[in-house]
Amino acid sequence: MAAALLALAGGARAGSPAWGCERPLTLSATDQDHLLRFAALVRDMLAASGAPLALVSRSGTDLSRLGLRYSHTGVALAQGLERPWEVRQLYYACSEGQPRLFDQGLAGFIAGTDNPRVGFVSLLLLPPEAAPLADAALDRPRALALLGARYSANAYPFDTRFQNCNQWVAELIASAHGATSRELAQAWLRAQGYAPEPVRGTPWLMLAAHVVPWVHFGDQPPELLAQNAVQTSLPDSVEALARQQWPGARRIELCHGPQGLLVREDGGHLAEGCVPQPGDRLQRWDD
Repeated sequence: MAAALLALAGGARAGSPAWGCERPLTLSATDQDHLLRFAALVRDMLAASGAPLALVSRSGTDLSRLGLRYSHTGVALAQGLERPWEVRQLYYACSEGQPRLFDQGLAGFIAGTDNPRVGFVSLLLLPPEAAPLADAALDRPRALALLGARYSANAYPFDTRFQNCNQWVAELIASAHGATSRELAQAWLRAQGYAPEPVRGTPWLMLAAHVVPWVHFGDQPPELLAQNAVQTSLPDSVEALARQQWPGARRIELCHGPQGLLVREDGGHLAEGCVPQPGDRLQRWDD
């Protein structure tokens, strides 16, 4: 990873680790410039939103073979952390083999990607009624109480043996509604009808468990495994949970790609490859 972005990232690869786990990412000067311009646009959108906090999801680990765009979500806060709109999140510390709570600037958060040339970010801007979630995120002992002891990229949402980065955010939302432990948080999630869509057709993932230390299946229901599927918390399911709790939430999706930067507000998903469609706002790289 280039020195400028490594400094912004705090030297850590946050969220679900890619297969290389903290492997160096070689960036050209153009890649660095584009990622930093993209991060600045995301920050400007957050600053102009008037929201006190947002769920921020990125297309970090490439999950396109599973039909998934977003791999990792965190909580971005307008104030209360070292800098405005830093992202508080769970990340897997590869060198320690442990999950940790980590605060990261937007540039570092966005730089944690498998593809520096095309990337997507989803912002779910939460209304003032979501202030209890900001309180839960900023209360570090409370946030740490929800941090699982063992990380699994495909952790089952209703078992405390493992946890992934998105599940921590889901349980933090439960904490904002009064849950004081992981067990109580998961019971609250069940009561809300939280049920992430199973990820199906994943033989490569099943094989990965034999060689990758952050993929486990001991917590997954046998009936799901028999269907070659797993159920795990992903950014889309966490966003849906937050929308259910705070209907006033607004969504903005942004991407950077060959033609420049795209923004779509309160609409469907941007096109694959970050290709402009009618109604998208395009800022070309040479503008």
